[in-house]
Order: sequence, then structure tokens, then C-alpha cells
Amino acid sequence: MQMAIDQALAAGQEDEVPVGAVIVDADQQVLASDHNRTIGNCDPSAHAEINVLRAAALRIQNYRLLSTTLYVTVEPCAMCMGAIVHARVKALVFGAFDPKWGAAGSLYQLGQDSRTNHRVEIIHGICEERCRRIIQDFFRMRRKRK
Repeated sequence: MQMAIDQALAAGQEDEVPVGAVIVDADQQVLASDHNRTIGNCDPSAHAEINVLRAAALRIQNYRLLSTTLYVTVEPCAMCMGAIVHARVKALVFGAFDPKWGAAGSLYQLGQDSRTNHRVEIIHGICEERCRRIIQDFFRMRRKRK
């Protein structure tokens, strides 16, 4: 999770919403790490989770990321959870809940929906206070600048 936090801090330095993600294989080897790049890439889908899913899939040459664990500082949105389920990620570990957009327990539970063909093990609250503080501080500073 510390690597994901480092990525979130890097995103904030680039004036991106500070969300970081890291995906590891079954042996805990890092396949990819990244952060939000929606502004810099002019791409609404360039969330940290999507970025690492894409990079990991390219690295292993398979869109099915079986036996992987995805670490994210903030609860994924519906778009990202859909991609996580589609990629067959085994486990999702996240820090802070997102009560406005979260799709891994806050608003929706896409990773546990019995209507899909894959369930994701979800672990939340890892480094929760630190992850929450990073994103809250970012938006607090952004509001002050306006």
C-alpha cells in the first residue's frame, strides 16, 4: 500500500486527483504501478486502476489478470470496478472509502455482485487515515486556490 500512497502523492504533485494503484502477481512481484492521469492525458478513463490494469495485461500478455492483487488508495469507481471484475483480479485492497463514487462497498458492490461471472475478494481500510487525508488535503487546497 505504501507504493500506492507514493503514487497518489506523485499524482497530487502533477495536479491530478491523488489516487495511486499497484498491482502484484501471486508471488507479490509488482506488475505495474501508476496514478491518475486523466488531466495530463486528456482521458476520462485514465484512472490509476485502469492504468495499472492496462500495463499489467501488456506485461503478461493476457487481459485476464488471474491471481493478482490490486492495491488502491481510494475505493474504485464503477468504471474501474467493472474493469477489475472483467480482468478477473483476485483481490482488491483499498485504503479510504469513496462515499460519492465508490463501487466496492460505498454505493455499489460490483466486485461481489452474484450476477457477474467473477467475484473479487475485497479488503478495505488499509492505511485508511493516510489515504483519506491525502485526498481531502488535495481538494481542500484546490478549493482555497479558487
